[in-house]
Amino acid sequence: MRRHQVRAQVNGVETSGGRSAAFTRLEAGIILAVSRLNEENIAYPAPGSRPSRSGREYIPPHVVVLFGATGDLARRKLIPGLTRLSLSALAPDLQIVGTSLADYDDESFRVFARSAVDEFGTHELTDEQWASFAGKLRYVPQSAGPEALEKAVSDAERLLGADVDRLHYLSVPPKAALPVIDMLRNANLLQRSRVILEKPFGSDLYSAVRLNDQLHQTFTESQIFRIDHFLGKEPAQNILAFRFANGLFEPIWSRNFIDHVQIDIPEMLGLDTRVDFYESTGAYKDMVVTHLLQVLAFIAIEPPTALEPAAISEEKNKVFRSLLPIDPRNVVRGQYDGYRAEEGVAPDSDTETFIALKCEIDNWRWAGVPFYLRTGKRMAEGQRIVSIAFREAPKSMFPAGSGVGSQGPDHLTFDLADASRLSLSFYGKRPGPGMRLDKMSMQFATSETERLLLDAMRGDHTLFTTAEGIESLWERSDPLLENPPPVKPYAPGTWGPNAIHQLIAPHAWRLPFERAWRQPKQRPPQGLRP
Repeated sequence: MRRHQVRAQVNGVETSGGRSAAFTRLEAGIILAVSRLNEENIAYPAPGSRPSRSGREYIPPHVVVLFGATGDLARRKLIPGLTRLSLSALAPDLQIVGTSLADYDDESFRVFARSAVDEFGTHELTDEQWASFAGKLRYVPQSAGPEALEKAVSDAERLLGADVDRLHYLSVPPKAALPVIDMLRNANLLQRSRVILEKPFGSDLYSAVRLNDQLHQTFTESQIFRIDHFLGKEPAQNILAFRFANGLFEPIWSRNFIDHVQIDIPEMLGLDTRVDFYESTGAYKDMVVTHLLQVLAFIAIEPPTALEPAAISEEKNKVFRSLLPIDPRNVVRGQYDGYRAEEGVAPDSDTETFIALKCEIDNWRWAGVPFYLRTGKRMAEGQRIVSIAFREAPKSMFPAGSGVGSQGPDHLTFDLADASRLSLSFYGKRPGPGMRLDKMSMQFATSETERLLLDAMRGDHTLFTTAEGIESLWERSDPLLENPPPVKPYAPGTWGPNAIHQLIAPHAWRLPFERAWRQPKQRPPQGLRP
């Protein structure tokens, strides 16, 4: 496999023949790779074995070291999420040490955090709740060096007592990840620690292998958590529950009954302050490898032998290994009108702000079933939809004009937005004389819970990406990255370039034709009858 050749190249091994000075590193890498492969192919749990997840309720107190603590992601998601987590009954005792390039102190960082919670938090805090969370916050500017960071963490640990673990969250650009790891090493903060990495995890196969190898010089794979915020949402996890807990759907979850699958994540947002990052990344590296293909794996995995992180990760990796290389002929790249006029964007930029592609999985269950993926910036709506299209009946006994087939196949739709919803659409008889059929739908809603940070504290890798998984995806991306089709323009507020319709033909994109979600009925005031 090319992945092993790249790893040899990263380690400085001459692949054309002869033993180089770095050959011992290659031997060590092979031993490590074989060890991982053996671990990942164990059936969990084997008869008489102990589960890999202890199931214990106790989580030791944690110091969370948040790198990039004043960045956009921290402001929008991480600080509000940490606030909810720290105030919940599920969380252990926490202390949070923020650090970034900004020249803040403890008090100014608390002002920044309060503004973030007020703007992006989902629950209004009482003064008492805010005071409780604010007391857990402290800040060290990155310019103060590793000694100051070590002191701040030590002070926080003393407040928590004995048996304290560390969770290092790297909310930093990919190029800053390794310098942050060096800073943790120089600050003596590697013991009793786990590290969360933000995407993208490399920009191609070579950089991903290099990043993973350098990370593994400091942390074991069990300490590394490559985060995907989409998979942390309750709706994404509900895909697993829906598939494997219901005898109604598991038997038909295959090429025999499913015609095609769509994973559609358009965004109305532009680039905000991320122009520098986006110009060197684009929609495919930013969204497809780290988000959409991860969701695809949840849709396509075989039943894991146990509801355990190792078993689920191995089934996901099998999907990635079965994914056919991305064919550039099955890809539409787009760029919204006005992107090249953005400050910091090259006037001849070829960076895509939109991408749609067809993927195929070469295994027994999914052979011949296309998976259509689409995402982009400045689009008509912001949605996160997975839509399963079932095969239509081979013949119809209904007369012409009855409506059968006029609105496409039956669909099972998962809404991966913050509100957890799913919908099943099917044909049914329209009330009245004659046999007129129309699409009906059943819709369900559940509630959302915060969990990814808690999972990392527990050491649970179920919803995180492994080194093998991310390297497999970059390997299958090689044809597209080496020969990308030219970008096509599209107007902001649309669904992308017109070429997307030829890509999916003879099918149609589920959006913008998705049935509207029904809003829950408002209950009448107490004492009044409807």
